[in-house]
Amino acid sequence: MELNREHFRAIIFHNFRRGLSRQECFDELNSLYSDKAPSYSTVKNWYNEFNRGRCSIQDESRAGRPKSVVVPEKINAVRELIKQDRHVTYREIEASLDISMTSINKILHEHLSVKKICSRWIPHNLTNAQKKARVDWCKEMLEKYIQGTSKAVYNIYTGDESWIYAYEPETKQQSTVWVFQDEAKPTKVVRGRSTSKQMIACFFGINGHVATVALEQRRTVNSECKAKSINLDEMGMKSEIPSQWWGISKYNTNTCTK
Repeated sequence: MELNREHFRAIIFHNFRRGLSRQECFDELNSLYSDKAPSYSTVKNWYNEFNRGRCSIQDESRAGRPKSVVVPEKINAVRELIKQDRHVTYREIEASLDISMTSINKILHEHLSVKKICSRWIPHNLTNAQKKARVDWCKEMLEKYIQGTSKAVYNIYTGDESWIYAYEPETKQQSTVWVFQDEAKPTKVVRGRSTSKQMIACFFGINGHVATVALEQRRTVNSECKAKSINLDEMGMKSEIPSQWWGISKYNTNTCTK
């Protein structure tokens, strides 16, 4: 039978109880087991332990972190932290779960396969109903103007109003979020805290941009326009378009025909 460390410790303890010195114990072990015998420093250390009253030859438990914290419990805990806050940082994970940066990196990229990317900005976050309404309106216009072959399309002027904001946008680092492997790339509506804003209306014709007008006192281009004529001389056009030629669409796109 091959002896292990605990067997040799038992022999050292037996020799200690017999009253042998450290050197005598080492010489006896060396004569019996040759190169498999423990070193003199090992015999000396165990003699010191027994002199302090130690009776156990088992390894004592050691304080500190285990050899590996990359266990299912920690992996699930990191996953939940990311789901709760997609902006969570390495330092916040470390402080919450008491695991090292190296372990966090291994969990994130080898086990969860997540990566941190910037959200793509979009102008509006439309619902499915709003998207369908736009598609239906476009189909209606194509049918009305014979797929664009009707010359009446040359008489169309279209316009829309919009708020122009002075944004204080997030930095690129602030807008990054964690994304799992099977998730779509994130998007973010272009909105933020504004220091000021101005309502403007833009008009377009067959030849492109016609005019941009600042609207005062929260005035908008809506059904109120039907009550009076729209004087386009102020917008850089030579004619006046009667209000009845204006059509108000379902989603705030305003169109007029000459």
